[in-house]
Amino acid sequence: MPTAHTDAHWAAYNDAQAGGEVRPLCGEVIARAGDGAGHTAIDFGCGAGVETRALLRAGWHVHAIDAAPGTRQRVLTTTEVSDPARLTIEVSDFHDLAELPAVDLVYAGYSLHFVHPLAFPRVWALLRASLLPGAWLAVNFLGERDSWAPDPEMTFLSEASARALLEGLDLVSFTERDEEGAAYSGPKHWHVFDVIARRPLPKTSIPVGHDRS
Repeated sequence: MPTAHTDAHWAAYNDAQAGGEVRPLCGEVIARAGDGAGHTAIDFGCGAGVETRALLRAGWHVHAIDAAPGTRQRVLTTTEVSDPARLTIEVSDFHDLAELPAVDLVYAGYSLHFVHPLAFPRVWALLRASLLPGAWLAVNFLGERDSWAPDPEMTFLSEASARALLEGLDLVSFTERDEEGAAYSGPKHWHVFDVIARRPLPKTSIPVGHDRS
């Protein structure tokens, strides 16, 4: 079971992550999506802003979302953004989100399992609805064999239920990891589905300018 997710826990966790490396799934989707100039991404659960910084450096406008106290200053410090117009920061609990901007990429790195199971369908629908035609989606889902799975306040998925959430999208990669490892709170068993997908382009659409191949 995870350490109680108090404000103090998240402040300490995010401070510890600020100097870390970009998570592999984020790096992979940035590489696949290509030049982000003129396009917008959501960093859903941006934490310290490490992945937000990577997206900005790849040319994306970024809408960064997190509920942790101090998020705005922490992300600004981590990103050292030279063009403030390319970064918006929304400090909000996922459960309180009413809408999201339409974007060309959504990255939700190790964040969706913190959505309560009763709220998950609505939050997932918001993320799906934010995807413009041709947009990229990169998410980590936690599976049923994860050591945190007994927590009734968090969302864990079977492979079948994870794949069902992706229906209607073009699946680029779907990788399962079921292994011992470590978390900020200590050793744990990870059961993770790493996913990259895309919203299909309309059959009559011809992409112009931005290389989205």
